[in-house]
This record gives sequence, C-alpha cells and structure tokens, in this order.
Amino acid sequence: MNTFKKTTLYTALAGIGALGMAGTANAVHVNPDGLGQALIYPYYTVQAAAPGTFASLLSVVNSTSSAKAVKVRFLEGKNSKEVLDFNLYLSPRDVWVAGIVGAGAAAGGGAGIYTNDKSCTTPTVSSDPNNPSLFVNFAYVGDSGGDGLDRTREGYVEIIEMGNVTGTTAVGVTHVAGVPPCTGLSDSVAQANTVLGNGGLFGGITLINVLNGEDISANAVALEAFRTAGAPIWFAPGVTLPDLTLANPPQTEIFNGTTATTYTFLAGIDAVSAALMHNTLMNEYVLDTATKSGTDWVVTFPTKRFYVNGTTASPPFQRPFAGGISCDDISVTTWDREERAVTVSTGFSPPQAQSPLSLCFEANVVTFKGSNVLGSANLKDLTAATLPVNAQNGWALFDFTSSLSGAVGAHQLVSVSPTATFHGLPVIGFMAQNFVNGVLSVGPLNVQSNYAGTFVHRTTKLIN
Repeated sequence: MNTFKKTTLYTALAGIGALGMAGTANAVHVNPDGLGQALIYPYYTVQAAAPGTFASLLSVVNSTSSAKAVKVRFLEGKNSKEVLDFNLYLSPRDVWVAGIVGAGAAAGGGAGIYTNDKSCTTPTVSSDPNNPSLFVNFAYVGDSGGDGLDRTREGYVEIIEMGNVTGTTAVGVTHVAGVPPCTGLSDSVAQANTVLGNGGLFGGITLINVLNGEDISANAVALEAFRTAGAPIWFAPGVTLPDLTLANPPQTEIFNGTTATTYTFLAGIDAVSAALMHNTLMNEYVLDTATKSGTDWVVTFPTKRFYVNGTTASPPFQRPFAGGISCDDISVTTWDREERAVTVSTGFSPPQAQSPLSLCFEANVVTFKGSNVLGSANLKDLTAATLPVNAQNGWALFDFTSSLSGAVGAHQLVSVSPTATFHGLPVIGFMAQNFVNGVLSVGPLNVQSNYAGTFVHRTTKLIN
C-alpha cells in the first residue's frame, strides 16, 4: 500500500524530461493551479439561515486567447439531478458572472439564476434578480427524494468546455466596445465552428448572507486535460450533454511525490472519479462559546450520480438511491486542540438507513453540534457524542476506507493499466465557519459584528 499525499502535479510534469519520469499531459487530473477544461463548484445555496437568506454569486474566467463554448449545469444536492443548463460563449479573456437566488418567498419555493453580464448564452438567461430563469424539477420527479422545488435551493455546479469556437461564431461572441453581437449561434453553425478546446478556465463562487454579515467563498475544482482526444463535445441547448462521462482518453495521472503515473480505465467517468478519489478528508472545527462560532463541512461527491442510478450501486459507491437517500458509511475521528480523540466506526444497520456515520446525499453538509451555518436541508449532524468531551475546537478526519456493510468492492475503483486499486471516494468541498457576535456598540454606533470564513479540505490518496 502507498499513501499518496495531495501534491502539485505541475512539479511532476516539470521534472519529467530531466528525471525520466513517466507521465502524459493527456490524462485528466485536478490542476492545483486552478485552470482546466471542466470546473466543479462544490456548493451553491439559497437556503435561509436566520436572520437572512443566502444567495450564491458565480464567476467563470476564460484566461486564454481563444473564444469558447461551455455548458453550464446546475445540479440539486440530494441526487445530483439536473435543474437547469444552457450554453455559454466566452470571448478571449472574458469573465462571466451570475447570481443564484431564491425564487420568491413562498414556502417550498425553488431557486433561479440571473445575470447582467453581456456574454452570449443560448437560451438567454434572465437579467432580473426578481424574475430569474427558474430551476426546474423535471429530472427528479418520482425519484423518491421529493418532487418539490425546494430541492433546487442547494446543490453544486458544473461548467464543461465544449470546445474553442472559430469563424463566424468566434466573431459573434467577441465583445465589441463591451458588448458581443451574439451572432453565429444557430445549432448548425456553432457546432461546425467548434474545435477541440484547450482549457484555461477558472472560477469561484461566493455564498453571501447579507443580513447575517456572512460571505463564504470557494474556488471551483479544475479538471485539466479532460478532453484531449476525439471530437469536440459541442451539444445543443436543451441537451444534457456534455457531462463528466466524456473524459477522453479515459486516463488519470497521479503524482506520488517522485513519479507521475498514468492509469487507464474502461470508462471516462472512472478516470474522473479516480482523479478526485481520496481515502481520507480532514479539516478543522470551531465551536467557541465566547464567539458563538459554528462549523459546517461541505462534502460533495460530483460523480456519484453515475454509479447509484437504478436498483444497484456500482463501485466506488455503496448503495443505490432509494427512499430519498443513497448512504455511504464512513469512519470519523475527532480531536480537540489538546489531542484528545474520539473515534466512531461504521457498520450500522439496516444498511440503507441513514446512520450517525453515513453520508447520504451527493452534496452533503456536515454540521458540528447543530451549527448549520449554511441552513442546509441535506444535513448530517456530528453531535457531542462524536467529539471529545466539552470540545469547542479542534480537527476531524473522515475515513472512507474502513470496514463497510455494503457491496464487495465499495469505495474502490480498479484501473486496467497498470492494474491498481484506488481506495476511498471521489470528493470535493470546504469548511465554512462563522462567528456570531451580533450587534456591538462602538461609541455612538451599533455595528453588526458577524463574520464567516472558509478553508479547503485536506486529503490523502491510497492506491494499492
């Protein structure tokens, strides 16, 4: 067994020529520098967290000199069912921004998106925050997770490069005095003018709760070399492709500190999952009484939907989506700042029931002692029993490889060349914490003194 630390890939690639290392720029991998052909934003929310409600502000940047066509996709958090997608065209060096907001104040209401940005979209996205382009429930009606639009209020986002655009389409999407003409975007013309892309996308998302004085930000995870062979992957608006299954070639590259190794899989989605695979996930928590602190961890499985559809689950995931959940057992160890520890293992039954130590959604929010900083409905609470006695701060480790009560081979992926077993789950996310001081008197002024911040998760890899 080798435990691989998460290490920057560019270091490996820079040394390939000098040290004779194996490696290829054609294998999908997470780019630690944040640039890629496919971006995964780990979480969006428009949930209420008193006294305010979150909105999510999204951006994507084209850092290259090529015009691009990308697919923008929003997925709800329970079962990763698509709630909206559209095609976006970015001119060279372009930035596109949008806001995800609640769709009205009525109970059970959903979410929608608006943008005042001038970059071309097909179809056109609303520019009115009070009348956004609405998220829909068509893809998840009847899947046992609930049919209501409230499911659209939290989830995650994919932006996938379909290719660089040339000819009249490139001219039509390039800004002139700040505004593109948005011509050459008919299906036949745009498809004919799209060639294989060259990446260079990056982006981020801000979760902002104005009345709470909270601003929580996260970078998009960038998959580089997602598509370096075959045809470009332009698809018309209204078509739910491209998606993460279209990685080509179906390879991922892993750097273990000295050597970059390329692993080949039978399917592109397995290569993407392997690139995101981790056996452990770590971060801190803060629950200080004096500052009324709270902590949530966002734990998102962006490829899970491709393994849990139907009546069975496929590795690396453990159980199918049924009864509104699809649970994967984990083991948790928590420490306080004085190194006192508590470990709770898996193995609860019945196997499909949500247990204290299973993650049952695709975009999970793990909260510590009921903090619920993000106001999530897709919640897993780590109660006082899972923390050292009276712990108000410390850190925790999630282990995705401990003994499982599900199918043989769960939480594992096997490559075909060279043959190797990747242990764990494909996971991304971050920690969000807040400090709720309320209104403080500063001389003659009353000042809202709430704060929030984020830290990306730390992880390890385990490849046998």
